Amino acid sequence: MLYNEDTTFENIPKEKFKFVHKGERLTDTKLQTKPTGYFEDAMSRFVKNRGSVICFGIIVILFIYAFLGPVLSPYKISTRDSYYAYVTPKCTLFAPLGFWDGSKTLEVNKQTYEYMQNVPGAILKDYGVVEHVVAKRVQKWHKIKIDTYAKVGWVKMLLTSEEYDEARAYEKESGIQLFYPVLDSSKIKNPAYKTDQNAWFLTDARGNIERTPTGKIKDIYLKDETSSDGLSYYISRMNGKQKECRVMYSEWYRYKNGRYASFLFGTEVSGYDIFTRLAHGARLSLVLSLVVSAVNLCIGIIIGSLEGYYGGTFDLIFERIKEILYDVPTMLIFALFQLYLANQVGALPSMFFAFIFYGWISTSSTVRAQFYRFKGQDYVNASRTLGASDLRLIFRHILPNSIGFIITSSVLVIPSVIYSEANLTYLGIINLEGDKQTSVGTMLEAAKSAMTTSPHALFFPALFIALLLICFNEFGNGLRDAFNPTLRGAEDA
Repeated sequence: MLYNEDTTFENIPKEKFKFVHKGERLTDTKLQTKPTGYFEDAMSRFVKNRGSVICFGIIVILFIYAFLGPVLSPYKISTRDSYYAYVTPKCTLFAPLGFWDGSKTLEVNKQTYEYMQNVPGAILKDYGVVEHVVAKRVQKWHKIKIDTYAKVGWVKMLLTSEEYDEARAYEKESGIQLFYPVLDSSKIKNPAYKTDQNAWFLTDARGNIERTPTGKIKDIYLKDETSSDGLSYYISRMNGKQKECRVMYSEWYRYKNGRYASFLFGTEVSGYDIFTRLAHGARLSLVLSLVVSAVNLCIGIIIGSLEGYYGGTFDLIFERIKEILYDVPTMLIFALFQLYLANQVGALPSMFFAFIFYGWISTSSTVRAQFYRFKGQDYVNASRTLGASDLRLIFRHILPNSIGFIITSSVLVIPSVIYSEANLTYLGIINLEGDKQTSVGTMLEAAKSAMTTSPHALFFPALFIALLLICFNEFGNGLRDAFNPTLRGAEDA
């Protein structure tokens, strides 16, 4: 019924009327849900970002590898074996399956093929002859799968008389042959085989193996009439105090270490274990980036807070200082610190100070912008009116509201530091190579010369730094979105 001036309510029945909240006490309704804090709300939105969560998990795995890898590895960072330089990755668990077995597939000429045939265990599989047309000529090559560990074969060892006797005793106890007849170097005609202990066969000047009329390979073993088999197993040096021997290196390695060599990620040019060295280099990069990020965060918060809160002349002076520092080329800063400071404090502390020299600028600018955003809010003015001090306003009212953006900014500094450190060591501006330390960039620089022949030496350091940078950036972006209140509810859209 529409209301107008002529409308009356006298004809409305009485039962149509009733009292509102008759006999009830009106109170505020109790909240039925638990209140959600700022960080809890941010984390609940962060976990909905699957990409960032996966990247965070990968970062955790990389951290575990960096800090536990050297503990679990049977090798030390200083362990180096030049005989096993550039051997391919080998895992004893998968090697019997023909996978991850330290092998490499090559195409070689006839001389190399015959050479490999005479090294025990060097050829794992022979694929036969393949033909290639080069300059309109057909060339034949032998395609073979070789064991990069077994192809080391025999090596020359200079032992004391005591070491020789101990090794001989080990031979008798274990039944494993270590020593083999030494070679008569006077019979080596090909200069390429002059110091090669695997070239036990007689060749002509071109390297072709010579055989008897029956097809047997002619050897160049040194003869000794006093030996049981007429062959010499050592050459005396230093009036008999030392013995020059020829040993099968795989068995010699087992004799000295109690196990056969097996490098999970292979080795690099000097024979260092990549798995162990990469873990140490990763640890250095991660610790350096975390410390640099923490120090820059503290400096940036202090300077940015003062700039944003007080403004005026203080803000003007520091902004000009930051502009000057920001315009100085980064490479120049690191080069100068390396030239004039590294000799006094070392390469690593010098690089740390160089990162601190300009690294706080980005964080301070972020904090400054957040302070300008919040310092004029009503709750800040109310606290100031009630007599709150400047320190209380900064640390209790303004800074906590900016902490989300500050955390995100500091997290994104970490991949930046790692990338810069890798670039500097890769370019040789900073040298961190040694028996006690290394870095990912140093390993990349050392492996670039063997990119085509031994790609594994470059692959694992490159994979590590690529995963670390991608995951840190994605993780930082996820934090940024989670701590941004303007995006609340966007993940559910």
